[in-house]
Amino acid sequence: MKRLILSGALACAVLSASAEAQAPDNAKQQVKQLLRDWAEAENRHDAAALERILDDQFISTSGFGKPHSKADFIKALTSGKPDPRQSQTLEDESVVVEGDTAVDVGTNIFHMSDKSAPDGMALRYTITFVRRDGHWRALAEHIVKITK
Repeated sequence: MKRLILSGALACAVLSASAEAQAPDNAKQQVKQLLRDWAEAENRHDAAALERILDDQFISTSGFGKPHSKADFIKALTSGKPDPRQSQTLEDESVVVEGDTAVDVGTNIFHMSDKSAPDGMALRYTITFVRRDGHWRALAEHIVKITK
């Protein structure tokens, strides 16, 4: 009987360790999907989606000017009408997860199907995500324009 209990405890420990080992990969996929949802929300000028994706303490910093709060960021990205020709491609993406924090580093390429405008502006980004109440949210981003 004692041996059975030990085996059960050992099995639980192995299963628990296995679940923990898989958790970061699952979290990485969740963060990557959230970033894709974010890009799509920007393309559609979907303020409600951005409200869900961005943490209440969100701050954006770029080479284009001063840092923006969540409200300022959403207002800037959703003003005017969406341009159906605009799209974004995420490249060179790398995600690191540590507990309830994730950092995503990559390149965001903006495209316009209208060839009269420059095509392919590239931004290098670092985004910090936090998991609150079981949901990932973007806490902070830093972006800079690069030549591709």
